[in-house]
Amino acid sequence: MSGLQFFWFLLIGVLFSGYFFFEGFDYGVGMAVQTLAHNEDEKDQIVATIGPVWDGNEVWLLTAGGAMFASFPYWYASLFSGYYLILFVVLFGLIIRGVSFEFRHKVPLKQKQRWNWTLSIGSFIVPFFLGVMFISMVKGMPIDAQGNMTATFGDYFNLFSIVGGVAVVLLTYLHGLNYIALKTEGAVRQRARNYAQFLYWVLYAGLVVFAVLLFFETDFFKLHAVATLALVVALVVLTVVAHVASFKGTELVAFLASGISLVVVVALLFQGLFPRVLISSISPKYDLLIKTASSSPYTLKVMSIVAITLVPFVLAYTAWAYYIFRKRIKQPVVVGEK
Repeated sequence: MSGLQFFWFLLIGVLFSGYFFFEGFDYGVGMAVQTLAHNEDEKDQIVATIGPVWDGNEVWLLTAGGAMFASFPYWYASLFSGYYLILFVVLFGLIIRGVSFEFRHKVPLKQKQRWNWTLSIGSFIVPFFLGVMFISMVKGMPIDAQGNMTATFGDYFNLFSIVGGVAVVLLTYLHGLNYIALKTEGAVRQRARNYAQFLYWVLYAGLVVFAVLLFFETDFFKLHAVATLALVVALVVLTVVAHVASFKGTELVAFLASGISLVVVVALLFQGLFPRVLISSISPKYDLLIKTASSSPYTLKVMSIVAITLVPFVLAYTAWAYYIFRKRIKQPVVVGEK
């Protein structure tokens, strides 16, 4: 494995980490529209917290997919063909969620509830099915010598993958609640904190189940025992920090801890995959490896130059955008187009 191959595997992990950190609270906010708000004014207030940033946050996913396509075409081909239907559902969730932001501002009040539901359902679909995909991927899928995935329903949906999907939904929902508490004033802010304080107790139980299944359903503890254990402990510590912060009212700490928790989950999955990109449940000799799944050295070199040149500008713009829209959202609020 060359340095450039490792760099691009690491970079794709960073891009997915950024996606779940930034878009994670978007999904949580979307789910909160129908589960946290008590009236249309509160729903508008909640949506306004992500109005200027939600579509920019989705760019992280597009960039991660594009980077995978260019740097690891064999990984991209096997993943996107094997998970075609699941990714189709993810795309459906992204579409109905995206259009709901626009339509809910333009339709009459009596039709607005329809688009509120669309927003919340789409915000649930995407993290759940992405969680199912990533967890089933690290568990191992039936991949043959040609890299073809011939999976059945049970390969995609099993106890471990469903627990993983629910865990991602819960983590993103809590991340969204922490963001709402950070960005709003009034009853919504306090209610978000109260919901988070309760749901973290549920998350503790979920983390225990997830850790047990991770031990028995993957080879992570066998191949990378120290790193896996360290990341699991870090996940628990961050959960405790976020929980305590929600009681103390230190909302920025709670938000950062919940976001970094999602980053740790991505890091846990990627370090467990290493040096593979896909795990074959048929035979280890059919595993797709970093060193055999990548593009040519010249392609990786050119891409690295472009990435190192442009990424700092993207990060600077992202930081500037969040700084500009840093103020809390109050009621009454008039929500218009971005």
